[in-house]
Amino acid sequence: MASFIVYFLLITIIPIWASMRVKSSYNNYSKVPNSTNMTGAEVARRILDSNGLYDVAIEEQRGFLSDHYDPRSKVVRLSSANYHGNSLAATAVAAHEVGHAIQDQQEYAFLRLRSSLVPIATFGSNASYFFLIAGFFFGMTKLALLGIIFMALAVLFQVVTLPVEFNASSRAMDQVVSLGIIRNDEERGAKKVLNAAALTYVAAAAVALMELLRFVLMYVGLNNSED
Repeated sequence: MASFIVYFLLITIIPIWASMRVKSSYNNYSKVPNSTNMTGAEVARRILDSNGLYDVAIEEQRGFLSDHYDPRSKVVRLSSANYHGNSLAATAVAAHEVGHAIQDQQEYAFLRLRSSLVPIATFGSNASYFFLIAGFFFGMTKLALLGIIFMALAVLFQVVTLPVEFNASSRAMDQVVSLGIIRNDEERGAKKVLNAAALTYVAAAAVALMELLRFVLMYVGLNNSED
């Protein structure tokens, strides 16, 4: 019982902690204007054009930190605060999303892999618990194993996401520095925003791996009880 409580606390606290880190870093640097006074939309356009991505559009997106790159539509979508804002936080987030557009242009292997995993991961995430619950409830090891396989596919998506996000942040920093969008003394702030955002993906992957491990151990226990 004690171990379950510890486990429950970990999978609850880790994502909350990561989310708080993101909000704290973002809020701090959303109050610090960049030295070039460029908005997030202008930063994104500058980097896109510098990399020959003239066909990639930039759109304003509602919501808090709802920023993302849509590879199907070839659109960088920035939340209103980052689209119009000229802060270091807006600069970092906009550059990060353009980093994904550059990955798409250069056919970055992990981005291609993650895109190919989307339908499998979505199905695995939705179906895994049905098979797991049914398998453990009725003592059907094959059904439980199928659920674990489906869950593992969803976890694989989370793991593959990590290099995609870290690489996009690395590209973002290279671009804003080489294009003179931020000064040397502003790099630390931009990196803090990007590193905090990366923590959310690390936390999600860690929780997913812990959940997978829990069911694997339950499956082993179920198998042993049948012997």
